[in-house]
Order: sequence, then structure tokens, then C-alpha cells
Amino acid sequence: MEGATICSTTDSIEEGFDLTQISLRPISLDDLDDLMLWTTDEKVARYCTWEPYTSKEDGINFIQNIAGKSLWFRAICLNNRAIGCIDFFSCEGQRRNRHKSVELGYALASIYWGKGIATHAVKQVIKVAFSEFPHLERLQALVDVENVASQKVLEKAGFQREGVLRKYVVIKGKSRDMVMFSVLSNDPLS
Repeated sequence: MEGATICSTTDSIEEGFDLTQISLRPISLDDLDDLMLWTTDEKVARYCTWEPYTSKEDGINFIQNIAGKSLWFRAICLNNRAIGCIDFFSCEGQRRNRHKSVELGYALASIYWGKGIATHAVKQVIKVAFSEFPHLERLQALVDVENVASQKVLEKAGFQREGVLRKYVVIKGKSRDMVMFSVLSNDPLS
């Protein structure tokens, strides 16, 4: 979805709101209505591998089948309401006995973009990745070159930009250039 310093409680997002109201917890079918608010949003799905959901069955499938395939998956919650998700999963192409790297992914309801929530969640996940999975050496993230906001989230959270992978993946039928970011278990983080 860290060894990083979690944002302080004075990091106010908007009047009357601070980052202490953000938590990460397992997702459940009780979150279906909240999940549908952001998974049906074309702005959220734009850089994701999935198309906007069109039915509650899509959401149920996501909660019951897709989320469970991640190594670690949590809902990003505001006052315990799921406003997004964050996970990390085994990097493709690795031998089964060499899981030293995992890949981070996240999505957040567009009404919460630009408020520091994604950065806060990513910082929490860096801490989780390297403390709960001590064998990990690398947490990486691939971001579409056009998704500048997500690149900024990762940089603010302590990830280092490694470079552009040209025509690296096909998403929704189109070859996409991706920016590779990483943070290592021994990287100094603020």
C-alpha cells in the first residue's frame, strides 16, 4: 500500500480534520457501499488496471477474491469509513523462494486527493512492510508517467525515483511508460 515517520497530528488537511482520523484496517463486505463510491469513479480508475465498477457484484468480487490475493491489503479509512485501499503484493517474475521485494499499490476516492491522506497511508505501509516482513529488502511502486500526483505522494513518503520504464505495461489496451520508485529497508527515511 515503512520505517518512515508518520505525519504528525498537526498536519491538518482541512479545518477540523487531521491525519489521526486516518487508519488502515482489513476490508470487509461491510465496506461495500463505501468501496462503490470510489471504484465507480472514472478519475480513480484512470491509472488503475481496472475499469470503473458498474455493479455491486464487482465490489463483492473485489472484496472476496481480489483483495485476498495480495500479500497485505488494507482499506484506507476516514473515521472507519473506507475511502480507498492500499496493498503490497509479490513482484511478478521472482522465484517463489526469493521474495525480497514487494510492489505497492493504492487507490483513493478522488474527493480526498491532495489532502495528504495517500502520503500518510504510504508512510504507514513502509513501516508495516519492513517490520512485519523483516525478510523484505525492497518496496517498489510503478506509476504511470502521466500520474504526477501519485509520483509526488511516493517522493513525499520517502521513495526514490529510479527511472522510466518505456512501454513497460499494457493497461486497458495501451502500452504505458511507467516510473519506477523504491524504498529499501536500509534507506534513511524522514
